[in-house]
Amino acid sequence: MRKALPIMIQGTHSDAGKSVLVTAFCRIFAQDGYRTAPFKSQNMALNSYITIDGKEIGRAQGVQAEAAGVPATTDMNPILIKPSRENDAQIVVHGKPFQNMNAFDYRKDFFNMGLQLIKDAIKSLSHTYERIVIEGAGSPAEVNLNDRELVNMRVARMADAPVILVGDIEKGGVFASLVGTLQLLSPEDRKRVVGVIINKFRGDVKLLEPGLKWFEEYTGKPVLGVIPYLQDLHIEAEDSVILDRYKPDEDQTKDIDIAVIRYPKISNFTDVDPFFAEPDCHVRFVTKADQLKQPDLVILPGSKNTIEDLLFLKQSGIMEKIHSLHNNGKTMIVGICGGFQMLGLSISDPDAIESPLQHEWGLGLLPLRTTITTEKTTVLSEGILTFQQTPMKVKGYEIHMGKSFFEEKRNPLIKTEIGYEGSKSDDERVIGTYFHGIFHNDGFRETLLNKIRKQKGLEQITERVSFNQLRESAFDRLADHVRNHVQLDVIYEKIENFHRGE
Repeated sequence: MRKALPIMIQGTHSDAGKSVLVTAFCRIFAQDGYRTAPFKSQNMALNSYITIDGKEIGRAQGVQAEAAGVPATTDMNPILIKPSRENDAQIVVHGKPFQNMNAFDYRKDFFNMGLQLIKDAIKSLSHTYERIVIEGAGSPAEVNLNDRELVNMRVARMADAPVILVGDIEKGGVFASLVGTLQLLSPEDRKRVVGVIINKFRGDVKLLEPGLKWFEEYTGKPVLGVIPYLQDLHIEAEDSVILDRYKPDEDQTKDIDIAVIRYPKISNFTDVDPFFAEPDCHVRFVTKADQLKQPDLVILPGSKNTIEDLLFLKQSGIMEKIHSLHNNGKTMIVGICGGFQMLGLSISDPDAIESPLQHEWGLGLLPLRTTITTEKTTVLSEGILTFQQTPMKVKGYEIHMGKSFFEEKRNPLIKTEIGYEGSKSDDERVIGTYFHGIFHNDGFRETLLNKIRKQKGLEQITERVSFNQLRESAFDRLADHVRNHVQLDVIYEKIENFHRGE
């Protein structure tokens, strides 16, 4: 007999807030005493998460597992699609690269394999957990894709899960999108929808009440909640579509100006999230050379296609501007993963694993050369980082296809159990590392920012936020917010009744 009771969150469109609501319900069910797991059958994302056994899944599912207080496993996201270039993506199966495929071949050739992977993952989770919170993707009403979809109603049928449909009122037309989605579902799938949630509401809910009443009478489906928009939530985003929300703080008088290079294939950009929580940091994403100006810190984040993003730096003039900033002796430059590789003397991809382009030059700020290889490194890492003559323990995770070799003696950044990782210039104004999450280490972030403050003649700040504590508080804040604005007792009743066949 199945142990777990699943519930699925689907949306009327992408970015309706499904990932955040799944995170909220994972926390709520865990708080209420249920061993809970998130699940997304197929995730398309460039933001990855490394499980404890060194496997790669969508970052959203890893974060949702953290909210539930359980270790993330590949059963929670058995299929991860990582776009690498136009119409081409790396397919990651249970945390390991399977092969590169275009969209047409993926739909044609991968479908049956995907079905079995999803069935097996659901079965595995069902034997371990009491609640499974399943996240859909896009819309279940994509009639052109539904014959071979692997993410919405077919998954709900496989898991025998009731569905809550989420509409985003912020974009307008929420009743039309909810009603239209329901009407485009088959009668069987429409019955599976036990209610709807209206998300990202701003204003007086009394003005919405006539619409809510009309919707319930017209569709026969209850409105299970109207959730107000929640700002300043320090929970990591799923994909680069969210980057458009990474707006710089309007207060440009903050002491430290941080410019993050947003190249076309940026990945794991959530590495910079901790700086948004720092009271003295002004963070902005940059796509043009003239936007760089005179920042105190330039961050080159990860990339899914390092050579093509390096070419973007050159063609946009950003590379020349970075060299100019480096030569002025005031700006610090930090590269992470693909950004670390860009800081070196050259990057080559002889087998066209990431790109057919063969531009071997780099920024030349660190003495390393990188060759892109078929072998992918995915590992949780830790070690002792030395910066400003201060050793400190750091943790992170590595996801990269490439081997880097140093052409001359380097200044290593981190000492690990197996050797040294990363590099820095003699004056520590250029830093490179494969460690994603390096800025999530509070001690290193504090030391880095205080180096900048000292250089600017500013008083040092010795008590900064603990970003991990901030995340835990954010999970609780999100859970409380959703609890207060949904009919949780009705949702529990709907789950129980559905699985009793009522």
